[in-house]
Amino acid sequence: MGSLPAPPGLDASAADYESQLARQVAAIVRRQSALGIDIVSDGELSKGHWLAYLDDRLGGFEPKPIPAGETPLLMQGEDRREFPGFYAEATERGTLFYSSGFQRASPSSAATRGVCVGPIEYIGERLVRRDVRNFKQALAATPVVEAFLPVTAPASIEPYRFNEYYSSEESFLYALADALTVEYETIAGAGLLLQIDDAWTAALWDRIGMPAGLDAYKKRCMKRVEALNHALRHIPREQIRYHICWGSWHGPHVYDVSLGDIVDVMLAVKAGAYLFEAANARHEHEYHVWERVSPPAGAVLIPGVVSHATNVVEHPALVAERIQRFAKRVGRESVIAGTDCGFGGRIHPELAWAKLQSLVEGARLATRALGYR
Repeated sequence: MGSLPAPPGLDASAADYESQLARQVAAIVRRQSALGIDIVSDGELSKGHWLAYLDDRLGGFEPKPIPAGETPLLMQGEDRREFPGFYAEATERGTLFYSSGFQRASPSSAATRGVCVGPIEYIGERLVRRDVRNFKQALAATPVVEAFLPVTAPASIEPYRFNEYYSSEESFLYALADALTVEYETIAGAGLLLQIDDAWTAALWDRIGMPAGLDAYKKRCMKRVEALNHALRHIPREQIRYHICWGSWHGPHVYDVSLGDIVDVMLAVKAGAYLFEAANARHEHEYHVWERVSPPAGAVLIPGVVSHATNVVEHPALVAERIQRFAKRVGRESVIAGTDCGFGGRIHPELAWAKLQSLVEGARLATRALGYR
């Protein structure tokens, strides 16, 4: 679980925000551990939004108004054309998630966009060091098996940014990758696992992939995998987790690309673990992909077995069944139970923690069913 519900009262504008943040990170690590989560995160408490947090960490951009009459790429797509009434209602409500605040934090809902007007550089060293420090202090006081910090892939930042400086798309992409290398290597250098979140590699399919065709789209995706692997080149594979999803908004998703069509793209990323949606009702059946595909040697799968996309709290027995589907196909040593996507802002906090309780209980049932004590 990357993103967790932010505690009430955590206020980035408060004079004592830094001390507040340190206390809340410690508290959320303790809560995960007490619940029975073995591999914990900092809940992304310092980020607020998995993309917007980089506004304070990447130099070379300035906000510019979106031209009148232009529809941002991420507000387009076949899903929106097929279900205009649904999306119109969501627009009136101000969100496609549980929390309208989460949507307002997203660059895609703003009247401006980040435009590259100079060399891209990483300017967030103080912030990432603070995140590492807070997390490691929390871990020192709480027994856990492993711990990770989530970050964003270059390919998922790219759609929210507009290039007016670099001479080519490739140059722009690699400049993003080089800047993010600083964040990636700082986290890995501290001995933590690094989780790369990359929603838009899959979720751009119904926006630009369908018109281009699958082969052309995958070729485009592979170029972005190469850029990501470039950014990860100095980090051991076993320290890297790679997460894809289909955008995670609460919508129809009938035009999602199938996992089977892009699984080779996902596995081309240099990672020791691969996270993907497997409880989402649009993708749960895709566990059959692993009857013909194997993860790289030594890598593990972390399928989502509870979902951010429904208010129904999954029964632990169902969670156990979902885990066993994967264990029986790739081996019980190659599966860790996870969530489809982050819960922060996407589902009510009470339900988020109840779902994590079902995750823990279901994993215990699966553990026994698979022959472990």
